[in-house]
Amino acid sequence: MDLDMNITFFNKEAESITGYSQAEAMLGRCYEIFRAEVCFVACPLQRAMKSGERQIRTRNKILDKNNREISVDLSVAVLQNDKGRIIGAVESFVESFPQNSVSAIPKRNIRKRHNFHDIVGKDERISRLFGILNIAAKTDAQILILGETGSGKDLFARAIHTASLRKKDPFIKVNCAALPANLLESEFFGYKKGAFTDAKRDKPGRFQMADGGTIYLNEVGDLSPDLQGKLLQVLDENEFYPLGSTEPVQVNVRVISSTNRDLQQMVRDGMFREDLFFRLNLIEIYIPPLRERRSDIPLLIDYFLMEKARILEQDPPCISPDAMKVLLNYSYPGNVRELKHFIEHAFIMCLGNKIKKDMLPRCIDLFKKEKDSPLASTPTLYAAPTNPLLEKERELILAALIKYGWSRNQTAKALHMNRTTLWRKMKKFCLTL
Repeated sequence: MDLDMNITFFNKEAESITGYSQAEAMLGRCYEIFRAEVCFVACPLQRAMKSGERQIRTRNKILDKNNREISVDLSVAVLQNDKGRIIGAVESFVESFPQNSVSAIPKRNIRKRHNFHDIVGKDERISRLFGILNIAAKTDAQILILGETGSGKDLFARAIHTASLRKKDPFIKVNCAALPANLLESEFFGYKKGAFTDAKRDKPGRFQMADGGTIYLNEVGDLSPDLQGKLLQVLDENEFYPLGSTEPVQVNVRVISSTNRDLQQMVRDGMFREDLFFRLNLIEIYIPPLRERRSDIPLLIDYFLMEKARILEQDPPCISPDAMKVLLNYSYPGNVRELKHFIEHAFIMCLGNKIKKDMLPRCIDLFKKEKDSPLASTPTLYAAPTNPLLEKERELILAALIKYGWSRNQTAKALHMNRTTLWRKMKKFCLTL
């Protein structure tokens, strides 16, 4: 890519993975071809070219020519001329195994009654959800998934699609919190050539891409009032107008939405349309937080260990009783994602075949000690705050860190705070390794 993100080279392997020919790819910019969420949130290419970092590695999902999601491992490096000036960047990627299964586990290691399309759980409430999902998935009913950040809402949405009659058609995800309203509208509905200055050609929206299949609206509670009205129109009439078009586009899609917000309270406060809430909430799925279903923790630990071992081509270590006790007693404000982060840390620190207590991140054990000992006075330890506002602040910071891959620069920018302030709060809340 050059400095304007125009594709200047596209090899045979890229053609094979994406389905685009070299000629097609070189007519557009990289974000128009790959259409990954990271393109609009934290583009690694722009980050590399602005910072001069030699190489950046990340994992993300792209859409191929047929609008299918493909998990890829990305590696970005800057291109420089003989004077050291940055003139562009090169991005290489290889197809990776899907990582969307935040609470998945290989089926050979768990009895069928404990899973639903790779969702794992033996907790009574999760088991009841499996029964509901078996029935609801095979209908076209709109489903609203509720749950805290990191609880696995994306996995449930994908599992519903996989179990549905639409499983052979596209599953398209839109993160409603990732883009400003003006960009989100064009993502939803697309635009026609000439609709605005940079509209060089027609671009289909996500609803059109999902025709015949499922569209998943993640964090639907973040939609602006204007977009709420336009979404309601699509649900009512099964059609929409792309930007710059006078002709409607007919679509047949099933809508699954999710949020970690209290939509009913937002309706009462006038922040979310009541008619849209009832349309989205034909069937409601609530995912209990991990701290309320501790019987699922050992299953998830097994999966994360085996997954890490598979990637590194090693035998998975076992968990010692003292380490398991700590993991079972932690409160997990970051839910399954936080557990995964802890296990990956322990795997790296483990030099033998057993993960011991001291190989876990410090904040797990210190959190418990400080919580259990109100007389503890060490100022650097994190105690569960009695002030709910402080606990909420910790959850928001943790969620942002997870979202931006624990990048303090991107997290601080997203939270509108100074990087030094973020680091101080991370130490205060024991969100460091």
